[in-house]
Amino acid sequence: MGTRVLPVLPLTTGVVLPQMVVTLALETPEARAAWAAASGADGELVLLPRVNGSYARVGTIAKVDEAGELRGGVPALVVRGLRRAVIGVGVPGSGDTLWVQVDPTEDQAPTERAIELAREYRLVVEAILEHRGAGRLAELFQGVSDPGAIADTAGYWPDLAVERKVELLETIDVEERLGKVLAWARDVLGELELKERIRSDVTEGMEKTQREFLLRQQLAAIRKELGEGGPGDGADAVEEYRRRLSEMTMPDSGRQAIERELERFERTSEQSPEHGWIRTWLDTITELPWGQRSEDDLDVAAARQVLDADHTGLSDVKDRIVEYLAVRKLRADRGVAAAGTGRGDGLILALVGPPGVGKTSLGESVARSLGRRFVRVALGGVRDEAEIRGHRRTYVGALPGRIVRAIREAGTMNPVILLDEIDKLGSDWRGDPTSALLEVLD
Repeated sequence: MGTRVLPVLPLTTGVVLPQMVVTLALETPEARAAWAAASGADGELVLLPRVNGSYARVGTIAKVDEAGELRGGVPALVVRGLRRAVIGVGVPGSGDTLWVQVDPTEDQAPTERAIELAREYRLVVEAILEHRGAGRLAELFQGVSDPGAIADTAGYWPDLAVERKVELLETIDVEERLGKVLAWARDVLGELELKERIRSDVTEGMEKTQREFLLRQQLAAIRKELGEGGPGDGADAVEEYRRRLSEMTMPDSGRQAIERELERFERTSEQSPEHGWIRTWLDTITELPWGQRSEDDLDVAAARQVLDADHTGLSDVKDRIVEYLAVRKLRADRGVAAAGTGRGDGLILALVGPPGVGKTSLGESVARSLGRRFVRVALGGVRDEAEIRGHRRTYVGALPGRIVRAIREAGTMNPVILLDEIDKLGSDWRGDPTSALLEVLD
């Protein structure tokens, strides 16, 4: 099949591939001139896409099957794509039409690889049509067996960009053409599957939330009938928290903060994640032993007896502890309130020594001599600073910090807390628990 000279009908809004039958409206003088020239060339012309002001390197030789008019009197043609043609140079011709030399091409005999790619492409397109609820359109492939023709069916995709259709037209090699359309189809199928999965997850989540809401309402009604209402039952929960708050002795600033959170808790829907976060925070705050304090026994002689009875040796350490207790007793006797001096009434002692010398038991002895509760916090291996400060409220499974949990465990607001294995604190990408510990102690 040698070089031919045919008139050009430019396409500005689409691409016509071989085997496609389309209706073209002749809206411009250039298009009508091309149809007039084709009438003298056995009804054949070259359909050449024009994108961004430039023509494609490959066009489609098409046959005019029928000519007529659309509604409104606009002339139109029904054309059938025959084969690809490589565009050559322009040549003089009759009228105002652009005539060019074209070299028609034919698809090579299909290889095993091309047949395999065509089969896979067919399956992917059928899956896409199933996702879109247009499975019947898969019948489009029933009469198409040639791998090259199967690849060209991508020209019917309404979502495929014109640039990609031009790229498909310019790809003469069948295997390469099938590889491109298969990759595009896989991308579309992946997006559809992702959307379907997201839609399914959202639907399941909504159904689960609605089911849980109904069950929760039924459970609340049953508990109400049985007189077993608790803090997790909607409006009853707010009343229960307010009752707890009224029984707690705490600073006004803390009481105001809890009141604000209670108002948010009351306004927040039970289906909202924030409802669970606020409830966890309220449970933690209201479980602290507000107003519960141990009365200090500042008998220095009795403290010395307890230390001597519990430990042999360590005279320097015991002398130092007794000195601190004596200063504390002196301040108490003189009525020097910590609040009046702007200083806290807490005291931090650092016990340094190898394992087994009695550091932990010294803490227990100090607590026993003062008449306070004792709690030990093991910090060995802690790498996340949230373990010290407490997790953010929005974190799933959030917990208060080790210090707060120790106070809750002790049952009083002034226990003796032993921070054990401080030298084994570690730092990594999750944070620096050492700095967090210093902030909490400060």
